Amino acid sequence: MKALLPKDEQERLEALRRYHILDTPPDSAFDHVAEVAAALFRVPIAMVSLVDHDRIWFKSHHGIEAQQVGREAGLCASAILVPAVYHIRDAIHDAGAQANPLVAGPFGVRFYAAAPLRTHDGFNLGALCVADRAPRELALAEAEMLKKLAALVMDRMELRLAASKVAELEQAERTISEQLRQANEAVVQSEEQFRDLFDEAPIAYVHEGLDSRLIQANRTAMRILGLKPEEIAGTFGKSLVPDTPDAQRRLREALDPVGRGTDTSGIVLELRRKDNGKPVWVQWWSRPAAGGDYTRTMFVDITDRVLMEREQRRLQEQNAYLWEEIRSGHNFGDIIGDSPGLRKVKEQIQLVAPTDAAVLITGESGTGKELVARAVHDHSERKSRPLIKLNCSAVPEGLFESEFFGHVRGAFTGALKDKPGRFELADGGTLFLDEIGDVPPAMQAKLLRVLQEKELERVGDTRTRKVNVRIIAATNRDLKKEVDAGRFREDLFYRLSVFPIEVPPLRKRRGDIPPLVEHFLGQSARRMNRPAPRISEIALSQLTAYDWPGNVRELQNTVERAVILSRGGPLRFDLIEPEPDATRDPIAHTTHTASQPVLLTRKEMKRQERDGIASALKQTGGKIFGPGGAAELLGMKPTTLASRITALRLNRKTGA
Repeated sequence: MKALLPKDEQERLEALRRYHILDTPPDSAFDHVAEVAAALFRVPIAMVSLVDHDRIWFKSHHGIEAQQVGREAGLCASAILVPAVYHIRDAIHDAGAQANPLVAGPFGVRFYAAAPLRTHDGFNLGALCVADRAPRELALAEAEMLKKLAALVMDRMELRLAASKVAELEQAERTISEQLRQANEAVVQSEEQFRDLFDEAPIAYVHEGLDSRLIQANRTAMRILGLKPEEIAGTFGKSLVPDTPDAQRRLREALDPVGRGTDTSGIVLELRRKDNGKPVWVQWWSRPAAGGDYTRTMFVDITDRVLMEREQRRLQEQNAYLWEEIRSGHNFGDIIGDSPGLRKVKEQIQLVAPTDAAVLITGESGTGKELVARAVHDHSERKSRPLIKLNCSAVPEGLFESEFFGHVRGAFTGALKDKPGRFELADGGTLFLDEIGDVPPAMQAKLLRVLQEKELERVGDTRTRKVNVRIIAATNRDLKKEVDAGRFREDLFYRLSVFPIEVPPLRKRRGDIPPLVEHFLGQSARRMNRPAPRISEIALSQLTAYDWPGNVRELQNTVERAVILSRGGPLRFDLIEPEPDATRDPIAHTTHTASQPVLLTRKEMKRQERDGIASALKQTGGKIFGPGGAAELLGMKPTTLASRITALRLNRKTGA
C-alpha cells in the first residue's frame, strides 16, 4: 500500500536535508532519549525515526535491531501526518498497520504511539515512538510526556545543526586569519604595496593614536564600524565599546599592552556601530608602530559566529529546562472533575486561551492553579513554545531581577557567565509567575515596565532586548486587599488581572472528589507497580465529607499514603477534622471566634515560615520527599520546599 504524503512533502524533505542527519554515525544523546522513553512507558521498544522520501530510517532504536524500513509500510509515515500524538491501541485491528513488518513479523507489535519531531516552521521530520506487544490505551499524561521527549530530540537536532554552522564559521575565520597573515607579510615587503592593500583589503585595518583616536581606516573597517570617511578623525575607538562590565574588561585587556608598547593578539571585543548603534563583535590584533606614537590594528567581523554560539547556548538552556520538567514528576493529566465550579473554570480557559491576554489565577494552596496555567498555555497559539515557570516565593529578595531578566558576566559577585532570565527563556511562549504576591515592591515597578514596554535589560548590561511573552500569574492571596494595604502596586494588579480565573477549593466542589480519588489511586498503583486497589463506598463517603484544608494536594497525598499502608488490604483513611475556621466555610462552621486576626509584617511572616520548615525538618530527620517527609507534613510541593530551604539557608538534617 502506497504511503500517504503530506501536502508540503517537498518542502518537508528539504527541511530534513538541512539537518544533515540521515545515515550519520550513532549519537548517544538520541539513544539516551529512546532509553528514557522505554523506561517511562514501560515498553520493550522505543525508536527515534526520520521519514525520507522512500524509507523510514531509525536514528536510534531501543529493543530492536532494525536500521530502516520501507516508507509504504511504516507506522511513522502515518505519525508525521498528524499535528499531535498518533496512537494505535491494537495494531491487529488497524487496517493501515497490519502490513507493517513490526506488526506482522516476529516482534508482534500491538500498541504504538508516536509524537512528531516538529520544526519551528511546522515540518514533521519524523517521530519519537514507543511500542508494546500488548494492546493498551494512551493516557493524556503519557501523551504530554511523549511530546516533551520529542521536543528534546528536536532540540538535539537543532544543536547539531547549530554546531555545524559554528564549525563552518570557524573555518571561514581560519581562512580569513590566513589571509591576514599573508597580508601582513605583504606589508613588511613593500610600503607602497601596503598603501593599496590597506584601503582595498578584505581585512579591517585602522591606525590609532595611543589614546585610541582613529587616524586612518580602510573601507572594510568603515563598513564594519558604520563610519563615514569624514568621521574618522573625530572618533575614539574606545567610544564604540558599550558601558557594560564584560565589554569594558575586554577593552582594558586590549589597551593595557598598547600602553606597554607590546603586541595584542586575538582579543574579542564587543562594539556598537557608529551609525545605528547595533552590536558587532570583532577579533582584534594590534602592533605598535616603529616610532611608538600610534598602533596598527587589524580586526575581523565575528558577529555571525557569536550570535550562533548564543543561539546554541539558548537551545542548551531550553533543553536542560525540558529535562528538569520531566524529572520533576509533574502531573501532566487533564483537569479532573465536572462540578459547576470546575466547569466554569474550563469555560474560562477556553475563552482566554486563544488570546494573548494576561491571566491571574487565584485560589487556595493546593487547588491546582499551576494545572490551570498549563491548560491555558496548551490550548493557546503558543503551545509549541515552552511554558517557563517561576515560583516567586522561592526567590531570595536580592536575586529577583536576575531571575526575571538575567545578568551578564561580572554584573555582581558570583556572576561568572552570562545567564538569560526567565523572560528570555519564555520568549515566544508563556511565563507562569506563581505566588506573584511575594514579589517585593521595588521589583514590582521593574516588572510593570517590562510588561508595558515588552523589552528588558539584563543586570549589568545596557543593551535592550525585545521579548514576546504571555504572562500567567497565580496567588493564594487577595491581591485587591494587598493593593488597598499598599503592599502591591495597583497598576501592576490591573495589568496582571486582565482575565481573572478563580479556582474553587475542593470543599466547594465535593462532587469532584470521587473521580480525583480514582485518578490518584491508579496513579499511585502504577508508580508502585501494584494493581489499583478498590475503595469502599463508606471510605469514599468519608473522603467526600471531609473539608480538605490542603485541597487537591492534600487529597493526593492522603490517597498515596493509604495505598502504601494498604499492603493489598482495604484502604483506610485516618482524617483529622481541622478546627472550625470562619474564613474557610461559613456554612459548614457556624461557631467561631469573633476576635480579629493578628496582622503580621513581612519579616514576621518569613520568620514564622522559617520556624515551621525548621521544625518539620527536625521531625523528619531531614527527609523532604515521599510519605512522612517534611513536604507532606507542611502540605507543600517537595520541589517548592527544597527551593525555600535553599533560600532560607537551612540545614536539611538539623533544621538550623
